[in-house]
Amino acid sequence: MEAVQVSAKERAGDSDPLNESTLLELPAEEKVATIFGGNTDDWIFNAGHVASRFVSVKPKAAAAKSSTNVHIISDHGNDYTLELKEVSADQAGGFDATVFLVQTDQDAQKKMADAPVFLPAAEVKEKEDRLEREVAQAKAAAAADKKTAEIAQEKYQSTYPSNLHFDYSWDQPKAKALGVRQIWDDGKFTYIQGKFEEPPVVYELKDKKGSLINFQFENGLYTVPKLLQNGYVAIGKSKVEFHRQENN
Repeated sequence: MEAVQVSAKERAGDSDPLNESTLLELPAEEKVATIFGGNTDDWIFNAGHVASRFVSVKPKAAAAKSSTNVHIISDHGNDYTLELKEVSADQAGGFDATVFLVQTDQDAQKKMADAPVFLPAAEVKEKEDRLEREVAQAKAAAAADKKTAEIAQEKYQSTYPSNLHFDYSWDQPKAKALGVRQIWDDGKFTYIQGKFEEPPVVYELKDKKGSLINFQFENGLYTVPKLLQNGYVAIGKSKVEFHRQENN
């Protein structure tokens, strides 16, 4: 194994035979941000899918006697440049299986002591993938919620007519005088429909005492957000009581 000392202005050499790879190892303080290979037709450069300080270089099977250079940019902004050549025909034999890159440039060493300035490509890809997964999960959850709401709405609409109860009784002449035409409920809300010259006020009757309640009035329809058992509508001194049948 070889330890190669490099500075910002120096190049290190390395040799590889066919079907063998060399592992380039950065200092422990650094990770590979990105790599640039010169001869990508004949050589394979691989920094892996997880951010690390290792780069594998290997000549392709048909790359006898070829050469290339490679630039490794670290997450601290340091640049390592190496010249590589394929040596399967070298009679001397031997190659560098692992090359340790040792930074000797003082400015580069200072950078190594500071916080990283680049995110390794693998980390960027990992974050992008994670963000894509989160977006996809959020969209899927939103779609599921929408589908659930649609199913609930369809079910409600399909059963709504059977939930309407016309179980109220009232004094018909008095109701006609005030403009009241129909009173019903859906098990949750109470509805009073009519044609009113002057909109009456709706009261709830409890223990024979009337109390004002909240309601909405639109286009001749009162919507009371509760199920009324007893109540009355009034305009001035005129009023008509209504009562829900106890057996319903």
